[in-house]
Amino acid sequence: MQERQTIAVVGGTGAEGSGLALRLAASGHAVTIGSRSAERAETRARELNTQLGENLIAGTHNRDATAGAGITILTVPYSAQAATVDEISDLLEGKILVDATVPLMPPKVGVVQLPENGSAVAAVQKRLGSTVRVVSAFQNVSAHRLMELNHHIECDVLVCGDDAKACETIIGLAADMRLRGLYAGPIANSAAAEALTSLLISINRRYKIKDSGIRITGLPET
Repeated sequence: MQERQTIAVVGGTGAEGSGLALRLAASGHAVTIGSRSAERAETRARELNTQLGENLIAGTHNRDATAGAGITILTVPYSAQAATVDEISDLLEGKILVDATVPLMPPKVGVVQLPENGSAVAAVQKRLGSTVRVVSAFQNVSAHRLMELNHHIECDVLVCGDDAKACETIIGLAADMRLRGLYAGPIANSAAAEALTSLLISINRRYKIKDSGIRITGLPET
């Protein structure tokens, strides 16, 4: 494991957030789940701790979770992205915000529908300014596979951001979760990772599977 990090997973009561929180805690990081409801976050934390067999994950309100963390991972639906970022923005200065948002627009979640500026995550970087190091990651990883700690996930994590050091930190977190993180360019390139999610949903539906992912060829295995 790299240096132990203090991590808030905002939206951590959902499937993706819970899976990331579980794997990060299992790898030794200090993890707190954040939610608009502290009670709901505490309940989910207890459930995950039961799976872990140890009390490794805490649960509280979004702001309290963010205030105590050096890294915040945002795992809320696209419809809640802007409001959630505004709720915690004053607590993010000088920190890393990992945004896993995908601009899915029900009911046509299998159709790529990127926002006007091209990337939901790039819009957050613009919204927060340069004092917050925004990194795009984890959009294309199967949530239910994250919950299976003993399962090797055959999916690369595409990591985009304008701060190279912040991106390397998140690639390290991916490695701690036994995922291969790859730097995929500046934050503007997040649009490609966001769009891929709708493609993967369509593949899952067509071939009746749950966990299609992206694997980059031509690189040595580590």
